[in-house]
Amino acid sequence: MLDRKKKIAVLDLYNGIPNQGLRCIREILDKFNARADYQFFDVRTKNEVPDTSYDIYISSGGPGNPLEGDGIWDKKYYSLIDQLWEHNANGDYPKKYVFFICHSYQMVCHHFGLGDITKRKSPSFGVLPIHKTKHGKADELFSKLPDPFFAVDSRDWQLVQPRLKVFEEKGANILALEKIRTHVEYERAIMAVRFSDEFVGVQFHPEAEPVSMEAHFAKPENEEKVVATYGKRKYDNMMTHIRDTDNLESTYNSIIPGFIDNAIKKIGLSKQLS
Repeated sequence: MLDRKKKIAVLDLYNGIPNQGLRCIREILDKFNARADYQFFDVRTKNEVPDTSYDIYISSGGPGNPLEGDGIWDKKYYSLIDQLWEHNANGDYPKKYVFFICHSYQMVCHHFGLGDITKRKSPSFGVLPIHKTKHGKADELFSKLPDPFFAVDSRDWQLVQPRLKVFEEKGANILALEKIRTHVEYERAIMAVRFSDEFVGVQFHPEAEPVSMEAHFAKPENEEKVVATYGKRKYDNMMTHIRDTDNLESTYNSIIPGFIDNAIKKIGLSKQLS
């Protein structure tokens, strides 16, 4: 008997703002159409939150302060995360797999009390190097990436001051840190965390696909927006890294596709053993 197609829920936290992230996520998911069906949920604009019947959850980036909500969508969102966590903690099968990106990552790190979510002195924007920790070097999603690897980084907020006791209690591990900055005193942000075997989050945007990203940001109207917000130097630096497709290609091909592929395989294996 053929195994049923897995169900993937995409939690859209972009608050109705046009973006490239959701398009890139959709393109990745389309590559799994023989093994999984997916559905998008507009969490912040329409208060849409999926139930716990899905196998895999991808929670997107988004704008604004990750510590703030309207008291409706954020409560529904955190309730879902708690239910999925408890499902896994109780030993129920099949496990539920969740991947958090940028804004979602900041929210769940705050929700789990893993450290301080603070606003940066200035926004981080561009294609930047990310350094793996010893846990990251051994992690199934990061082990094949170079060290450092490159990814699109776009954030006003970040996770710092990790509460290592909470990490230990949850069984969580820090997988990656931001670039080494010897010329400033600021603490390096935590760029990736494995919360559990099933929950993983990253501060950066592994869904960014270099060819379409270059085409998007090369449009005059988009160049103008980036330059107005971040300056011409950051724009030129970003485009240089995007055009060197090796910088992003391995990240794009390894992390989210690897997460989905591993989840599908593990769900199938757990069903055979149960």
